[in-house]
Amino acid sequence: MAKLEKTTIYAANDPAKETLIDKTARIAREIKDGDKEQRDIKTERLRNARLENEAVIPDEPITAAASRTRTRR
Repeated sequence: MAKLEKTTIYAANDPAKETLIDKTARIAREIKDGDKEQRDIKTERLRNARLENEAVIPDEPITAAASRTRTRR
């Protein structure tokens, strides 16, 4: 005869109900995850725009005319 264990004899049919704290934590986690996803998308978009801008406009060396010193009067 097979040996029965407590889990097979006293199996819970219904899962535990969600408490108010669990519900609040779940909703807060969903909001936080949604915000993180939006932030990551925005960061990726801005990074790509910056890299594209840097590829189009090469860095120009500073010329003497651009770095003129002020003269005293």
